[in-house]
Order: sequence, then C-alpha cells, then structure tokens
Amino acid sequence: MSESDSVRVGIIASRIRVEEKHLITSFEKRGITPQLINDDELIFSIGSGALPYDVILERSVSTSRGLYALRLLEAAGNLTINSYDTANTCADKLLTTVALQQANVPQPNVKVAFTQESAIQAIEEMGYPVILKPVVGSWGRLLARINDRAAAEAVLEHKEVLGSYQHSIFYIQELINKPGRDIRAFVVGDECICAIYRNSEHWITNTARGGKASNCPVTPELAEIVTNAAKSVGGGVLAVDVFEDPDRGLLINEINHTMEFRNSIEPTGVDIPGRVIDYALARAAERIAAR
Repeated sequence: MSESDSVRVGIIASRIRVEEKHLITSFEKRGITPQLINDDELIFSIGSGALPYDVILERSVSTSRGLYALRLLEAAGNLTINSYDTANTCADKLLTTVALQQANVPQPNVKVAFTQESAIQAIEEMGYPVILKPVVGSWGRLLARINDRAAAEAVLEHKEVLGSYQHSIFYIQELINKPGRDIRAFVVGDECICAIYRNSEHWITNTARGGKASNCPVTPELAEIVTNAAKSVGGGVLAVDVFEDPDRGLLINEINHTMEFRNSIEPTGVDIPGRVIDYALARAAERIAAR
C-alpha cells in the first residue's frame, strides 16, 4: 500500500498563503494530495464523529478560529498538528510565560497588572524603558516601547478604552538590549531543525515588520533552550523567538504555534515544509498502527 493510499491528510486554512503552498507541494512529492478545509465554510455539529482524516494541520490565519477548530476536532477524535493545548498556550503570551517559568526556561522578566494604576506601579518598579504587549497578538503588532510615565499613561488609557478586554491585561516585559537582531528557531518534534537571525535597525525585528533574515547556526546551547521551551508548551511544530542578552545569554521571548517560514527556507538551506510533513506523516503512521 502506498502512502497516498494509507494516509488521509486535511489542512484547515481560510486562505492559501506561501506557507500552505509549500506544504501542499511537499505532500504531493510524497504521493499525497491533502484535502483543503476552508474554515470560512466549515460547520461543526457538536457531538458528531471525527472528520475522515488521519492527521489535520491547522493553518488558520485567525487565531480564534484555529483554536476553536482544534478543540472541536480533538473532541471528535481527530489527530491535529498542533494540539489544542499547545496552540492555546502559545496563542497567549501570559500562558506561555507561565509555562516557561514552570519549566525553568530562561526568559525576560515580566510583570502583569489589571488596572492602569497598578500597571504604572509595575512599570516603574521594573524601570523605564519597558515593552508593553497585548497578551494575544502576532506579527509584531501593537507592541509599545514605553520610555517614560507620560507615554505609559497615554498607552495604557488607549488600550483600556479602545481595545478588547484582553488589552486590559497589561503584560509588561523588560527591554532586552538586543544586538540589532533576535533569533527565530524552528522546532519540529524534539529537534531544532534550523534558525535565522532577524536583523533590523528598529527595536522590533519581526520579518513582518521589515526584519531581514539570515542563517543562524544551531549551537548546542540554542538547540537545548528552544527544545526545552517547545516541550514546556506541549511540543509539536513551533517557531521559538529568542533574545540574546549580553549578561544572561539566551532568553525565550515567544513561541508561535502556526509558524510562518517563507523567509527562512533560503537562508537556512533547510526544507522546512518537508520536515513538517515528515513529522505529520510519522504521527499519522503511529495513529494508523494503533488502530
């Protein structure tokens, strides 16, 4: 029996980006045609059985859709990548911070407050400048570098009045003196398969905000900290963002559960989508063998 006969694959997405095209091509190279599941059209009947797939990759652009889809799919008995628990933790910076702390994985100092007054106190205890982040967000959006009390008061008021309830959960992170870059490391299963530097003159180094990608050697130190970080949130297919602190060494910043990798294949020379597919098929094979 060929792979195409034995493995049924679904990919949930609302639109097909470069990453999804790479994943589809990698499946097709293995003789497998994945079924695209458009989350715009997806309807769940609560209590119904599993969808007819051995493994489903969640690639929704919408974080909320992706999370609810994962929860419903797992409840129905489907194998998903990533798991709901992993995705739910990674989607929330505060939950990620707690998971890293419980696993003793080094990270920047963080304070959390629930009112403007307590947030001001927390910021001044930490010392200006600090970084104010939404607990849920991506692509480097809505980050604020707070340099003084006037800026803190203005940004905190705007977040509380204009944002969703999550913006009233004030997540305050110390500013790390980065060397004009950070690191994004890609973890698949138990292995760090590659990493990039994201270089920028701006303090925000995300490639979505103009950061330039170049290859970052995967040292034993980097591999250990990012695989430990991935394990702390449940593991799977993850992109781990790392700061280089001049005094404390490597620190975990964030973990991304629906990772983008279009800018990382060429500089690293690693077939990232191919490694993701290998992992997905291995997980599917385990499930099929267990039946």
